[in-house]
Amino acid sequence: MWLFFALLSAFFAALTSILAKVGIDGVNSNLATAVRTVVVVIMAWGMVFLTNTQSGVAEISKKSWLFLILSGLATGASCRVNA
Repeated sequence: MWLFFALLSAFFAALTSILAKVGIDGVNSNLATAVRTVVVVIMAWGMVFLTNTQSGVAEISKKSWLFLILSGLATGASCRVNA
């Protein structure tokens, strides 16, 4: 089963690049990144609620919060550098 999910993940990763290249044509790269990020946030929180794991937010340690925030900032910075 893991192989199926690995292949599905690779397929969606490739599809992401293709769709982004087509979708960004004539659109400011910062605006395109912001739109895509909003969609990702909605999908991510949708999965959290679908799996009923939202109560875990209160259990995240301060150290984990720090590194998750830093990771998010690094991701945002890398998107801007590549734009």
